[in-house]
Amino acid sequence: MAKFELKLPKMGESVAEATITNWLKNVGEKIDADEAVLEIATDKVDSEVPSEVSGVLAEILFQVNDVVKVGQTIAIIETEGGSVAAAAPVAQEVTAPVAEVEKTIEVATTIAAPADFKSSDKFFSPLVKNIATAEGISLTELESIAGSGKDGRVTKEDILNYIKTRGSQPAAAAQAVPVSTSAPKTTAPIATPVSVNGGDELVEMDRMRKLISGYMVASVQTSAHVQSFIEVDVTNIVKWRDRVKNAFEKREGEKLTFTPIFMEAVAKALKDFPGMNISVDGDFIIKRKNINLGMAAALPNGNLIVPVIKNADQLNLVGMAKAVNDLGNRAKAGKLKPDDTQGGTYTVTNVGTFGSVFGTPIINQPQVGILALGAIRKVPAVIETPEGDFIGIRQKMFLSHSYDHRVVDGALGGSFVKRVAEYLEAFDVNREY
Repeated sequence: MAKFELKLPKMGESVAEATITNWLKNVGEKIDADEAVLEIATDKVDSEVPSEVSGVLAEILFQVNDVVKVGQTIAIIETEGGSVAAAAPVAQEVTAPVAEVEKTIEVATTIAAPADFKSSDKFFSPLVKNIATAEGISLTELESIAGSGKDGRVTKEDILNYIKTRGSQPAAAAQAVPVSTSAPKTTAPIATPVSVNGGDELVEMDRMRKLISGYMVASVQTSAHVQSFIEVDVTNIVKWRDRVKNAFEKREGEKLTFTPIFMEAVAKALKDFPGMNISVDGDFIIKRKNINLGMAAALPNGNLIVPVIKNADQLNLVGMAKAVNDLGNRAKAGKLKPDDTQGGTYTVTNVGTFGSVFGTPIINQPQVGILALGAIRKVPAVIETPEGDFIGIRQKMFLSHSYDHRVVDGALGGSFVKRVAEYLEAFDVNREY
């Protein structure tokens, strides 16, 4: 019998690894071609890995919760007949960085038992965990390192720089840092014991909620969040949409919601203020060439995900509506691909869907801004006319702009959201789709 190496397939342009969440087949079980063998999860999207051949699962090389690199062999399948061609082994690719680190770092003798990194809600790459284990860095100590990678992750450079400034004492002794007897011995907050009794129910967070929790805390710890709010009169937009939405759906086969109209205005404002279309990487600012708008959408389990509309500034309203509907529908059906959530340069979230008038959203790292759309409400307002001012009923909403004050000053953050409001209030009621 021939052996086939089942490898972790490429799942998107910027997806380099995935976590194994569940094996659907056990060793010794028969597998048909294109049948799912295991379930995996990237930072945001869950998916299945099918077999390319029919055969019997002979060996499982990784366990649940293990992080696997794209291209790594994750299982061996025995097939009947001739040998099946398999891609070149990637073991050297994976172990090479570790070997390199071992040459450049004198590994201290570890007195304490290795830390259980799986108990952390934060993600650490295998390379970072290997360095931490070799240097006797505890889990609490590792979690305290400020990460400069994507979503605040600790990179190889981060941990090596930390080791340089950590001191020259042996790794095991370095953990015993003198502290005041009146202060906590760890930088992590002390959890307050919670009593569970009676009819209370204890439910563990699912994997997605744990990831979201980690991202939110990391974002607040990374960025200096500042908010600007502005009220917008969207009466003309409401009237125009009410007038054309049926004809739009009949002609284009798509529902016309308010979201693509707002996205169109945001894309225009980002072209006017490219200083909002940037990312931060350590001490460097990356000016993004493309305008890729993230839009918060609901998953089947109630969690939120942020799929991305690529090159949003190049879409007309019809194209924007199709993109918004496609990503929203696939998010609800749980059919987003890893690439659908990658590459965002600015994010929009619609808190008005839940009836909120405005909100203070948390920045989606490593971006520097996020806009919350409040609920549209009928309110009394002063209307200025050549004949004088009078009170009338208008459709209004609040825009809430959170931005990173490390790199975005109040003038830029406030001017940007004001420009979005100006585009919305100047909406042409006679325009075509």
